[in-house]
Amino acid sequence: MTIALSAWLCAAALPVSAAAVQVEVDGIEPGGGQVRVALCQGGLSETSCLRGDDSPATADRALFTFRDVPPGTYAVAAYQDANGNGRLDRTGLGLPLEPYGFSGAVGRRARPDFAEAAFALREPGAALRVRLGRALPRR
Repeated sequence: MTIALSAWLCAAALPVSAAAVQVEVDGIEPGGGQVRVALCQGGLSETSCLRGDDSPATADRALFTFRDVPPGTYAVAAYQDANGNGRLDRTGLGLPLEPYGFSGAVGRRARPDFAEAAFALREPGAALRVRLGRALPRR
């Protein structure tokens, strides 16, 4: 009993280790560009999405892995930068012109909300799927 209690106390005193977040992005449109994925914490603004990755849009899906992510509440935002200008193009009203998507239950009818896109990350990690879609028909 004493050994088990000692082992539990030692384990409880260890720092919380980091986890991995694996993101599968599908719905990538033919025509190239880059698929950009960001891991966000606390919001969906650019300042809240400090960890990102990108990959050429060469297939209809891409896999991204964020390693050493501390446990917490996160969301994933993704888009296909079809014209390669480094940003998600928008109309004058702010509607996205390129394919985009989020983790969670975010719809495409309104501005995304972090709480709807959020997921709790615990060890050993999480695997998510983000489907890209368009707010408007392709021009």
